[in-house]
Amino acid sequence: MLKYDLAVIGGGPAGMAAALRARECGVEKIIILERADTLGGILEQCIHTGFGLHYFGQELSGPEYAYRFIEQVTQTDIEVKVDTMVVDILPGNVIVATNNTDGLLQIGATAIILAMGCRERPRGALDIPGSRASGIMTAGTAQKYINIDGYMPGKKILILGSGDIGLIMARRMTLEGAKVEMVCELMPYSGGLTRNIVQCLDDLGIPLKLSCTVIKTHGIERLEGVTIASVDENRRPIPGTEQFVECDTLLLSVGLIPENELTRMAGIIIDPVTGGAVVDEYRQTSRPGIFACGNVLQVHDLVDYVTLESQIAGEGAAKYIKSKSKARNRSGKCIHVRAEEGVRYVVPQNINCGTDKDVNIYFRVTDVFRDKKIVVRAGDQVIYSKKKRKLAPGEMESVTIKLDDIRAAERRDITVRVEE
Repeated sequence: MLKYDLAVIGGGPAGMAAALRARECGVEKIIILERADTLGGILEQCIHTGFGLHYFGQELSGPEYAYRFIEQVTQTDIEVKVDTMVVDILPGNVIVATNNTDGLLQIGATAIILAMGCRERPRGALDIPGSRASGIMTAGTAQKYINIDGYMPGKKILILGSGDIGLIMARRMTLEGAKVEMVCELMPYSGGLTRNIVQCLDDLGIPLKLSCTVIKTHGIERLEGVTIASVDENRRPIPGTEQFVECDTLLLSVGLIPENELTRMAGIIIDPVTGGAVVDEYRQTSRPGIFACGNVLQVHDLVDYVTLESQIAGEGAAKYIKSKSKARNRSGKCIHVRAEEGVRYVVPQNINCGTDKDVNIYFRVTDVFRDKKIVVRAGDQVIYSKKKRKLAPGEMESVTIKLDDIRAAERRDITVRVEE
């Protein structure tokens, strides 16, 4: 069995940032396991700009952002195994993985960081009636076809879902000469960043239809068109609003799913809302010595925030390794953080009573709010309150809870909510 202080599963921006921070904190023997044949994750195909504004103070493309971390990793003694698939995590923090060079291998680690990222929700999860005609694919698949493989997926496009990938692909397809008929969104608001709505749709004159969905696809060999319809407040199609739209390609941008199969196999508690692990302020999961970060924990809107969160996990793993105690901060004494009215979820869900730092709480709201306050309470006491001009589900929010307020909470639950 190979022995390491820290094993990081996933070599995307989250995994690399976590490994680098752990190395800065003094962890000596680190390995990154990546199932693709290169480091970088999904950023390799994201050739548009907009990355790095918060972390580097520069506007970078996805490959440029990833390369900065790849370069840092190669300048350290961090070991990397690419083209390596992790298939299980056994008791005692033993990883079972496989690749063409080593075959089946076992890796023992004092701590493990989960950074597997997320995947797109496919057509099969939507139950859209129609045949299995070609031309129906996720927006990320179309992005790979164009940016990596050099293939044009189609000429007349309809996009279902207004997440950031869908918005970016609306612009990309237009710039490549395709006609994007419209972007349809089931919800009464867009799921993407405001800047992407402006730059990818408004600037190019691409219509965005809210409270609208695809109810049927047409075509046998190749997609010939779709039927769309408006939906009511229960997201059910409204009879009489059906409209046929001719197109040869349907791109799906209908949500991202954290890749948590390994997490579940390891017996780690999953948050039913985020689809990621329940964690503490250092991103340690319910299983001691296993940490989670990035899109496998919660789907982020900016890779800069992925980096910052992953550095927290790297620091937490380093503290755990150095403590030499697998029961660190597992006395059961913790403060629970809960989402209340207007807030969909919070991360972290727990804060250790013995924490030694201020804690950033990340969350998303349930609807579009204007001129509302974010209020954080410890029991009945308000410990944070700030008015916001606009809150939207597509944009992650955060608040910082000071260490003194955490200590004063005296194990009372902390709640985050939207108020007048």
